[in-house]
Amino acid sequence: MSKEKSCCGSLFTFIIGVGFVILIYWAIFQPHHIRATVVSAALTNLTVAANNATVSYRLAVTLDLYNPSLRVGIYYDSLEPELRARGGASLGGPATSSPAEFLQRRKSRDTVSLEFDGTTGVGVPSDVAGQLKKEAGSGAVSFEVAVDGRVRYRFASIKIRQKPKIWCALTVNVKPEGSSSGSVGGALDSAHRCSVKY
Repeated sequence: MSKEKSCCGSLFTFIIGVGFVILIYWAIFQPHHIRATVVSAALTNLTVAANNATVSYRLAVTLDLYNPSLRVGIYYDSLEPELRARGGASLGGPATSSPAEFLQRRKSRDTVSLEFDGTTGVGVPSDVAGQLKKEAGSGAVSFEVAVDGRVRYRFASIKIRQKPKIWCALTVNVKPEGSSSGSVGGALDSAHRCSVKY
């Protein structure tokens, strides 16, 4: 009987301990997820060859990251951006973020520049090429910017690693860039709030 009581007591203590740790984690970290906003985007040399389903472009995006926490700093170990057409088809091309790593202090904002370079031409599904060509002709092109992050939340000596996923839907108004080039370009009219999931 005493062994059963001892086991039940140990199990109860373990459950209470785990619950306390989860409560502390939630209280410190969960209310303080980063906020992300695309504050500017400049699209140049967007050319769509619908006959061979190839897209070429250059897109520069400025992303504002905000840490709303009063107590927790965030180390950004890496940000991996990807550009997609509406519907999720990847537009490939080299993508970079600058700065690549940085520390974000409490209650602060940092700006990250994302560069998507598809100037050498990117093969896409034919329906995606057709949709992009249609959008370019109508004067507004839609993109999805996805950024996979690796961060560390730091509270005193406690560090917790997280992998936030930032997703931003953009619509860029475009107009022809030259009389014969067939390319279009434009800039974002206003800031776009992004969703962040962990």
